[in-house]
Amino acid sequence: MTITFSPPLVEAGRAVHHAAAADGNHDATTAAIDALCAAMSGRTDVERILLRAAAGAGKSHALKRMVGEALRRPGCRRVGICAFANKQVFPLAEDLGRTLGRDRVCLRVSKKRIDDVAESVQRAATVATDDRSVPPGATVVLATSHMLEMVGSRLSRQLGPVGPDGEHLFDVLFIDEAWQLPLHRYRPVERFAPITVGVGDVGQLPPLDPGQNPWRGDRGYNPYRAWPTAYDGDARTWSVSLPSVWRPTAAQLGLWRAFYADWDGLTCVAAPGDRVLEVGPSMVGAAADVWRRVATGVPTLVEVDGLPDPDAPDIDPPLLGVIEDWLDELLHAGFALRKQRYDEGRPVGEVEADGTQIAVLATRNQAVNDAEDLVERLTKRHELDDGVLVASTVDSWQGQTNGITVALHPLSGASALDEFNSAFGRLAVTCTRATHGLLLVSRAGLDDLLATAPPRPGTPFGEPGTRQLPRQTHQRILATFSRATVHAEDARG
Repeated sequence: MTITFSPPLVEAGRAVHHAAAADGNHDATTAAIDALCAAMSGRTDVERILLRAAAGAGKSHALKRMVGEALRRPGCRRVGICAFANKQVFPLAEDLGRTLGRDRVCLRVSKKRIDDVAESVQRAATVATDDRSVPPGATVVLATSHMLEMVGSRLSRQLGPVGPDGEHLFDVLFIDEAWQLPLHRYRPVERFAPITVGVGDVGQLPPLDPGQNPWRGDRGYNPYRAWPTAYDGDARTWSVSLPSVWRPTAAQLGLWRAFYADWDGLTCVAAPGDRVLEVGPSMVGAAADVWRRVATGVPTLVEVDGLPDPDAPDIDPPLLGVIEDWLDELLHAGFALRKQRYDEGRPVGEVEADGTQIAVLATRNQAVNDAEDLVERLTKRHELDDGVLVASTVDSWQGQTNGITVALHPLSGASALDEFNSAFGRLAVTCTRATHGLLLVSRAGLDDLLATAPPRPGTPFGEPGTRQLPRQTHQRILATFSRATVHAEDARG
């Protein structure tokens, strides 16, 4: 049987690519640097600078550029960088240590986390497990928000205060993945610098649901939401958005725009043809139809009907069995990922893609345990190198990148939109990790679910807020996919 795919209902529309797209991010970062320099010199009373990014916009590059410019300012002696999780600050420490020098960059971690710090990080930066090991001449100190809250006051006494008033640990505090840090974690660390710079993806999963506000008498205050949202409209907060993304194929841009619908404009550096997924010519049947559709770069959704019952809506061995068959066919026939390299957005030559080639994502740990068994079987059967095929929960995979994403749709088999399956960040992470191809797989019935599911309380209109997706937002996102429905027996044909 041939699987026939319908095209997306919404096309990506007009876009610019290559240097024209990259220049947009450079200009936005330059504007943020100008705002930071003006604040540091006292020419403005700005206390917070926010650099808003979509997934794959190159925010880490922008943050490192801002750190370098801040340190070049006269009188700037020390800056801090924090984030919610160690896995976010570790790579920044390595990159900055290589650029600025090991003695100038210090990563402060707890003793119990030292084994998690890669040797490459320890070679590039000073890693301190106690306050006394922080070099007196360190100009960049990195730590999680939890660690900084705990040791910041001691470090200020040990290293000496800085800043125009001589009362702060840092001249500037940079917060990476700012939209993942809740307000109650920001409050204890903001006091360590007169100026805070928040850089992050507004679509990341927050540590706690920002829609849950225990202070219902004051709609403007919620300690559990992402901290930058507390400063919307604040006179001393300056913000800008990065208008371009580096990660997706040009054909995925409509999906990116669906997630970041309030952006003034969003385009991508990769032009049509810059990312190539080559599928072995020997593949036939349903798997061939699926993978050749994924190879177009267009986000692809396949709904499977006629499966045995799942263990739970999001723990679904029968559906994973279909995915395993399709992956088995792809690995047997062979595939290749190629990508265009860029110099500030200008194409400079094509190379094979590196990093994780295929990531299988699911929402629940038990589903991922089943997916890991799938990965182990296929890795052994096809004698794959480490990293070719991996499995992960969506939550753990945020911040990661892979060539092809194969994911169970969070709403697969659901009977209603609940707090977990309709979380904005969870679906956004699911759909925005891939550089070459995106395949979502679900049980049949997504459209019926979205048409009939009762609204959940949240807004005055009965639909949830920005982070629990209402039906209309799910429908807008699904409209950017190329879709097909197939019976289970035909899916394995």
